[in-house]
Amino acid sequence: MVRTSLYESRLNPPDLTLSQRFLQVNWGMLLLVALIACVGLAMLYSAADQSWTPWALRQAIRFGVAFGLCVVVAVIPIGFWLRWSYLGYAFVLALLVGVEVAGEIGMGAQRWIDLGVVRLQPSELMKIALVLALARYFHGCSYEETGRITYLIVPVAMVLAPVALVLRQPDLGTALMLVMGAAAIFFLAGVRWWKFALVGVLTLATIPIAWQFLRDYQKKRVLTFLDPGSDPLGAGYHILQSKIALGSGGIWGKGFGQGSQSHLNFLPEKQTDFIFTMLAEEMGLIGGLTLIGLYLLVIAYGLVITLRCRNRFGQLTAGGMTVALFLYVFINIAMVMGLIPVVGVPLPMISYGGTVMLTVMIGLGFVINAYIDRDLELPRRGNAGP
Repeated sequence: MVRTSLYESRLNPPDLTLSQRFLQVNWGMLLLVALIACVGLAMLYSAADQSWTPWALRQAIRFGVAFGLCVVVAVIPIGFWLRWSYLGYAFVLALLVGVEVAGEIGMGAQRWIDLGVVRLQPSELMKIALVLALARYFHGCSYEETGRITYLIVPVAMVLAPVALVLRQPDLGTALMLVMGAAAIFFLAGVRWWKFALVGVLTLATIPIAWQFLRDYQKKRVLTFLDPGSDPLGAGYHILQSKIALGSGGIWGKGFGQGSQSHLNFLPEKQTDFIFTMLAEEMGLIGGLTLIGLYLLVIAYGLVITLRCRNRFGQLTAGGMTVALFLYVFINIAMVMGLIPVVGVPLPMISYGGTVMLTVMIGLGFVINAYIDRDLELPRRGNAGP
């Protein structure tokens, strides 16, 4: 009896107080995140010619706010997020519709909602809302039900609705991230391999058709990726200058604040999409690998938490948010190295930007939330079901 009661108490731990939940926050993971953010602040400081304005100071304030929200998300009981996940998805989907109707246009795209104090990009928030909604749906399904086609109609529709709205903005990079992040949730939920293979074959078959619907600048990005030298002063300028900056940094770099490509304004968007290139030029291969190593440690934390979590909602949520972080890092670094076409995906905690910072930190808050409630059993049906 004693052994049984101890075992049950481990599987169903008592409700924790707010202070107890705060103490169980994975501070080691947050320390790594803070180190990454400090690297970002240093790079933004350097990008502005050793000045805190206009980027570094604002980014520091944003990180402080986002860090606080990350901890708040982490300490709220996971059952709360399970209960409200569908409503959150519906709210962000409504914001995407609002962007379509009355969104603010910037750099040729209609992606933002102006709230007066801040400009909000709902497509970034959808990366969190979609993970939570899919995690709740599959949490309420058994593994046998997940294997049936009829049970995949609803989650597929939940993915296609925001993807269609994001493509209309247009924002191909974010749309692809939504699809890939959702695919990771489907995989973790137990969807069979042959279904992924079937979708892959259909996707390849529709590429010639999809090409006709791409905007001219999107087609140019793909063609430039295949042959950057075809238009060195036009479409290929960004990636050629990025490669020059990456190569000129060498092993140890030119030194902090000494990057010629960035400080002489040859490198475009040095404070946002191409900030990793500036870091590699100033800190060299060693600096770039060190930053990648910090990211890999955070991702490893997320994967371990995913495997450690006993309840399916927490497992899928932690896995989905970790995959989202990986996609941010991989796509941005691969983009500036010329391994994939240029898309508007920033480097998390490094690139200048408010909504992305908020999205990534809240996502990490959900990973830590799953860690705190890793041994908690959640009901699969009723109020918790799909």
